[in-house]
Amino acid sequence: MIAGLLFATAEASDRHDALAATLPIGGVTLVEFQARLLIAAGATQIVVVVSRMTPELLGAVNRIGRRGIAIDTVRTPGEAIAKLHPLARVVWLADGLVTTGAVVEAMAARDHDTLLVSAKGEGLERVGPDAVWAGIATIDAQRIADVARLPTDYDFASALLRTAAQRGAEHVTLPDSAARAGHGIERDSRMLAAKGRAALIAALGERANWVDRYLIAPLAKAVLPPLIARSVPAFVMVAIATAAALVGLVALALRWSVTGLVFTIVALALFALGDTLGWLRDEGRLRTAVRWAGPGVVGASVLAFGWQASAEATTAMVLAIALVIAAALAERAASAVARRLWWAVPAAYPLILLVAAILGRPAIGLVAAGLYAAATLGTAIERLRARLAGATG
Repeated sequence: MIAGLLFATAEASDRHDALAATLPIGGVTLVEFQARLLIAAGATQIVVVVSRMTPELLGAVNRIGRRGIAIDTVRTPGEAIAKLHPLARVVWLADGLVTTGAVVEAMAARDHDTLLVSAKGEGLERVGPDAVWAGIATIDAQRIADVARLPTDYDFASALLRTAAQRGAEHVTLPDSAARAGHGIERDSRMLAAKGRAALIAALGERANWVDRYLIAPLAKAVLPPLIARSVPAFVMVAIATAAALVGLVALALRWSVTGLVFTIVALALFALGDTLGWLRDEGRLRTAVRWAGPGVVGASVLAFGWQASAEATTAMVLAIALVIAAALAERAASAVARRLWWAVPAAYPLILLVAAILGRPAIGLVAAGLYAAATLGTAIERLRARLAGATG
């Protein structure tokens, strides 16, 4: 099992009597942001080391606990080891660390003591001649037990890092892409906000589909910072997306195919931004609604497009129905395996149909989108078959 270890002991550098862990990052506290990264990486338990329990920290811990995960606050290594499962693989995030989900997940996948390091860094300890700790470690719970046996006046975090290093923890170099995405220790509220926006946008760019990576992420880079700065609620983005989707469907019904598909694509982009804001602010029900709404809008738009194209090509409606079925099956199969970058996602189909509509060849667009869905479905099925064969073999 994976357990998370967080520290909430360092003071904020620009706010009197505030902890760095409780500084805001996109509408939540930093410790909540870190906890969500750990939960997404598979953590089933989180231990937070505290020096004092402020009202802001208490509120953050309570909100984390509402996610259905075991969370405990401790003050000493002895208390921490008493709370942790003895067989747990502990993923430790440094106090004040901002990073991306991809970095945390990669470290959580390590099956032995590992320190994430970089050639340079500020506010982090050196763990080798040319290596500075980059704020994430995967350690055996026994390392914390080793620290518990040291004198009580030792700094918990520093002693734990030294113990892990002396026990021969492997060094893994921080990718340059992670540094560009905002990875680092920050205890100043203004700099933390900037790093948080960079990490959030980078998370969209790491998604395993080309639509999010190459279309939604650049849009998010321009749109998300002002939205987060103004604390725009996620439901506002979803409401605007829903309105755009309805306009698109009406336009398609009126046989304005290009206009309708443009509004559909805009709606899907807004749904993606709303989903990101919902993740950041822990609005689980809203995110569930968005994940159903996006494919639903695409399916309705495809059928409306096929209906209006059937006036020129009698087979268009049949092609549209076949596309919706193939796309639904492809999405179902793809969710059970690791996605490839080129695989189809619901937002890809309106893009293909838009090109076809501009060229005046709607039937060809439906055929091309259907073949794309079929190729994704076939590849996903083969990967599932290979995985099952490997499991039984």
